[in-house]
Amino acid sequence: MAKDKQAGSATLAREESAKKTAATPTAAPKSTPIRPVSSEPLRSAVASSLPFGKQNYVFMLIGIGVILAGFFIMSLDKEEFGFGFLGLTLGPIVVMAGFVLEFFAILARPKA
Repeated sequence: MAKDKQAGSATLAREESAKKTAATPTAAPKSTPIRPVSSEPLRSAVASSLPFGKQNYVFMLIGIGVILAGFFIMSLDKEEFGFGFLGLTLGPIVVMAGFVLEFFAILARPKA
């Protein structure tokens, strides 16, 4: 029974200390000043959060076009099984140039 009284008094002491801390006034949180609503800061924040710049996307589209042109050149070969100059030499070189351009488009640092 003595143990129950000690546990009960500890619980009461915790409740009283919780009431005291709840009753003490706390400092009001700092508020940030309200800015007028405009779309201009929003656009600059969105543009800066994009991983690539406009130049990167232009190079990516050009690279995709060069890759597609290379595959089209390979399809123009009239030799049997595509074993002519267009299918074995020119087309693959153009496709590889497109992939190099894509690599450059990804790694190029966007202008600030």
